[in-house]
Amino acid sequence: MEMDIETAFTPWASLGGGVLIGLSAVMVMGFFGRIAGIAGITQGALGGMVALREAPRDRDWRWAFLLGLLAAPVVIMAAGGAVTQTVPQNLFAMAMAGLLVGTGTALGSGCTSGHGVCGLARLSSRSLVAVATFMTAGVVTVFLLRHGLGGV
Repeated sequence: MEMDIETAFTPWASLGGGVLIGLSAVMVMGFFGRIAGIAGITQGALGGMVALREAPRDRDWRWAFLLGLLAAPVVIMAAGGAVTQTVPQNLFAMAMAGLLVGTGTALGSGCTSGHGVCGLARLSSRSLVAVATFMTAGVVTVFLLRHGLGGV
């Protein structure tokens, strides 16, 4: 059984999203001297609530950044745009995927935005290895899901 997955070609929306991601990375570095990695921003925002590490003193901008991520689709819908997201209905699989991503983020000392956007821009060799690793894992996973496991 082969999965029928259509991947939409949206060059202008993709370009716009890329520009906004790059702009936010530059602004976070320029205003706060920090890397715009979602894992680090979230960890810093939660630092005082959960025993992750010492709570940073700069939590306000971190919370504003995270709230902006959540508010963006609402703003787009309010402006008349469509926001579509497809996620599996299997909550167990989603929870396991989240745990795997979180574990990889902890082991890799950062996430795709921290390493892929900011780390590569700073010519970090550690980020280059991290990006090559998660891109390879992503390609293998998609290949196996679409072809190797019978299109599950």
